[in-house]
Amino acid sequence: MKTLPIAKVRMNFSALLKEVELGNEIGIAFGRKQETIAVIVPIEEYKRIKARKLGTLEGKVKVEFSENWTITDEEFINV
Repeated sequence: MKTLPIAKVRMNFSALLKEVELGNEIGIAFGRKQETIAVIVPIEEYKRIKARKLGTLEGKVKVEFSENWTITDEEFINV
């Protein structure tokens, strides 16, 4: 995933949308620390993520996370 500061996203928005159209994800960095705060993903990926269910546990369990709970992308992928 390519990550760009918001200023570069604004300047190159059309070109970045073409990249997303080709299947790439674009991260948007913001603030003094330039932390990634959002990701532009292809619509099919968004639909796939949004449709994700708990599978056989759906309706049987409830998942809640505390407000201060954090996990990096790397930690999540390695679970």
